[in-house]
Amino acid sequence: MVDAARARKLADRIQQIVAEMLERRIKDPRLGFVTVTDTRITNDLRDATVYYTVYGSDGERAETAAALESAKGVIRTEVGRKTGVRHTPSITFVMDSLMENAAHIDDLLAQARARDAEVAKAAQGASPAGEANPYREAGPDEDEDLDEDDDDEDLDEDEDDDPDFDGHDIAEDGEDGRPGRPPS
Repeated sequence: MVDAARARKLADRIQQIVAEMLERRIKDPRLGFVTVTDTRITNDLRDATVYYTVYGSDGERAETAAALESAKGVIRTEVGRKTGVRHTPSITFVMDSLMENAAHIDDLLAQARARDAEVAKAAQGASPAGEANPYREAGPDEDEDLDEDDDDEDLDEDEDDDPDFDGHDIAEDGEDGRPGRPPS
């Protein structure tokens, strides 16, 4: 197996080579407006998958897929020559569904905006179910001084006043006389 960083670098280099070849060297008339979106390579560097998108109709996408399949050998040869790896990876072209996913997300966001608008319209004349301010506010006569430790002093005094207090916080001693062991 190869280091993941090396595989990622090789995949990026393959993506650049394929994009450059599609732009400059491949002159197939069936090739539409192609964008190489991503390239992934296996850890053994034997198989590379090139993801692409095509701007156009379904017919143009099918023609572009056929053009890429016919140019696969030329592209693989150029990848091997420019990368200099011992074994040139086999190349598979896969149509990336990025545009369809983006359109689907846009539709979902539009539906969410429409629902939010409906809720906002319904809430225009509504009033709160409880008081206007549900949080309790301190009045001028209430003391909220949290810096004083009067409560801690009261606890210490209570411990001193208790004649049965032996310094342990556990309620009773166990069978063996050690504190904190309940009888079994």
